[in-house]
Amino acid sequence: MPSARLPKRTRLIVDRLARRAHAFHRFAHHPLCERYAGELIPLGRKTRLCRGCCYAVLGTMCGTASAVLARPSFGALVFSAVLGLGLLATSLVVRPPKWLGRALACAAVSFAAIGGLCSGQLLARAVSLALVVVGGLFLWGYRQRGPNRGPCQTCPERLAPTVCSGLRPIVRRERAFRRVAQRLIDQAVLSRS
Repeated sequence: MPSARLPKRTRLIVDRLARRAHAFHRFAHHPLCERYAGELIPLGRKTRLCRGCCYAVLGTMCGTASAVLARPSFGALVFSAVLGLGLLATSLVVRPPKWLGRALACAAVSFAAIGGLCSGQLLARAVSLALVVVGGLFLWGYRQRGPNRGPCQTCPERLAPTVCSGLRPIVRRERAFRRVAQRLIDQAVLSRS
């Protein structure tokens, strides 16, 4: 049944439940086991952040601030764009340290994109708009990919018949959410008939 036919109250309740169910791992798209503890930044007992994503955000903020303050030349913008895109492309093949593959790459790309937008030159603005479009497409593709629930290659639990311990709390929450949401949807449908 399409969600447009559900009562607004039911849709709001299901959305709120989904946010609560996924809040503890929403920004940490890695298994929650000890082997991945280095990839996560814990914030309190319930919230975790992905270390690579934090580096990307930090790099983007630093690159943006640097571009606004420095007002770089066109040559610096091109160099920064090539460096940043090269590092991002390289990180798809090789696994460099996160400060290099995420922070420096995002800093360089955002430096070039924002610096070009702040520039008075038409060519610099065109380059920066192209970088913004490429960055948007990259983020869109990354989000469309969804979470990877496959077993880790080095995990000793990867051949076990059950879900690994790092994904077990996530899977348990997802199943509980589906049960409760389906019950609410069924009740809404029955009350309308």
